[in-house]
Amino acid sequence: MTGDFAPFTADDYRARMRHAARAAADAGFAGLLVAPGPDLVWLTGYAPPAATERLTLLVLAPGADPVLVVPKLEAGDAARAAGGPALTLRDWTDGTSPYAVTAPLLDARGRYAVSDDTWALHLLGLQRELPDSAYVAFSDGLPMLRAVKDDAELARLAAAGAAADAAYEEIRKARFAGRKESEVAADLAALLRRFGHSRVDFTVVGSGPNGADPHHEAGARVIRDGDMVVLDFGGLVHGYGSDTTRTVHVGEPTAEEREIHDVVRAAQEAGFRAVRPGAACQDVDRAARRVIADAGYGGYFIHRTGHGIGTTTHEPPYMTEGEEQPLVPGMCFSVEPGIYLPGRFGVRIEDIVTVTATGGRRLNDTAREMAIVS
Repeated sequence: MTGDFAPFTADDYRARMRHAARAAADAGFAGLLVAPGPDLVWLTGYAPPAATERLTLLVLAPGADPVLVVPKLEAGDAARAAGGPALTLRDWTDGTSPYAVTAPLLDARGRYAVSDDTWALHLLGLQRELPDSAYVAFSDGLPMLRAVKDDAELARLAAAGAAADAAYEEIRKARFAGRKESEVAADLAALLRRFGHSRVDFTVVGSGPNGADPHHEAGARVIRDGDMVVLDFGGLVHGYGSDTTRTVHVGEPTAEEREIHDVVRAAQEAGFRAVRPGAACQDVDRAARRVIADAGYGGYFIHRTGHGIGTTTHEPPYMTEGEEQPLVPGMCFSVEPGIYLPGRFGVRIEDIVTVTATGGRRLNDTAREMAIVS
């Protein structure tokens, strides 16, 4: 279902690290400091075996070789990572200071971009060692570092979207009425794995009034005939994310339910049509939101229209008012407007979209019309 992909090589990771170092210099930073998390995996292919209080830190600076500071007991794993041949390792042992090992790699008065996942413990340790240094989170200083995907990444995202679509086509055949939300969610998670997901991140099943909570966690509520049901699900395939939402109805919907679903579908289409190179992220939000507001439901659209996706299912860029970042070919993000009527029901429709040279391309292809389930 998800196809075969050649693994990323040391040369791929070397190119990413060079790109990151250039981006840091262009933004006025002395370099980047990258702790364990999605940024480290994207740049090096290395993920430490578990979250740990021991410092692991990638140091990137323009014109310098990439250095990974790593606990000695994990140095072998780091060296064997796909990007290991592109790294110089500096190990440290328990009983010594990892900050004393790291400090000589940095400009004592430098201003560094720091990955969002960096522990405060480690950042404070570096500040004690280098009191004149300064640090800015990636989210503030380099938010678009991973935003533009290359062809290999786009292929993986397309495969993830196709796998999620396949799961939806199967779950809509399942029985909903008389079953707990958690049971349908478990079926959906199993289908995601069946169609190629190595990790399931979420399976929202919001039935009836629970659908008015955009991040409802599937629970013990028994789904009833006449319920609207929001299905929002995704995870990772070949290291890249899927995220799609469809809203189904158990039995025949009312005229009001059909109307609201049609409004959300039109809003989702308007958001998609606003995608083009050079448009601002907020333009996508405005296009979708305008449709819902014009229909009289503006107060019931309570979240941004979209978020970026890549090695994580939520990352920059964000389709929200005030975000003036221009869209660039290769960016991938969700377009997911919704209407949520408290105590009654909700409707959301979501596709992952990538920016092309002339507009946008959806990575989810299942029908957006309301599906009737049993």
